[in-house]
Amino acid sequence: MLDVAVIEEPAAAEASLDPIRRRILAALAEPGSAAALAARLGLARQKVNYHLKELERHGLVELAEERRKGNVTERVYRAAAASFVISPAVLAAVSPDPARAPDQLSARWLLALGSRLVQEVGALLTGAAEAQRRVASFGIDAEVRFASAADRTAFADGLAEAVATLVARYHDESAPGGRSHRVVVGLHQIPASPEPAPDADRSAGPGRAPAPAPTPDAAAGSGSGQENAR
Repeated sequence: MLDVAVIEEPAAAEASLDPIRRRILAALAEPGSAAALAARLGLARQKVNYHLKELERHGLVELAEERRKGNVTERVYRAAAASFVISPAVLAAVSPDPARAPDQLSARWLLALGSRLVQEVGALLTGAAEAQRRVASFGIDAEVRFASAADRTAFADGLAEAVATLVARYHDESAPGGRSHRVVVGLHQIPASPEPAPDADRSAGPGRAPAPAPTPDAAAGSGSGQENAR
């Protein structure tokens, strides 16, 4: 089983988004038969069998083993991966394109960069899995809390300068046998978790949670995207 599989076909993406099939995929983190899944999920075995065949047809589940029980052969399935990511290539005609409006201060451009990252790394993972090789990659994940917007701007400027310096030092356009790599660095505010007010059950109404208060950046509106992006 793969750690992560990238779904690049529209039909496979549609199959994975079906509510029942999502439950089956989650349950198949551990191998199981249609009968076992039906009992675990509270569904009719015939329905589970139908959805299993569709998931198998799109490569989302795979046959783990076959067990002989009397005159019946029981097929045991497992998910093709522990988790799945739908590639933006599925919506190629309308997926975000960083080339359309490059703007370091735009949150929309940051989303477009992330979209391209998923698409390109997904293609690499698919090719590497077929060739039974690993993808050479590197990632940094850090969290920083700024005391002010000015500090955040200074950090972004310093980061941009550091990346530009490193790229200039190591980029060699004419190197024979060289391999091009993409560097993507993003900075965004971490969304706040909504905290229910003490009188939420009275003010929000039955079955409704109060809307979280906007952060200072969010309250400022989108504008040019400068405050939200940095």
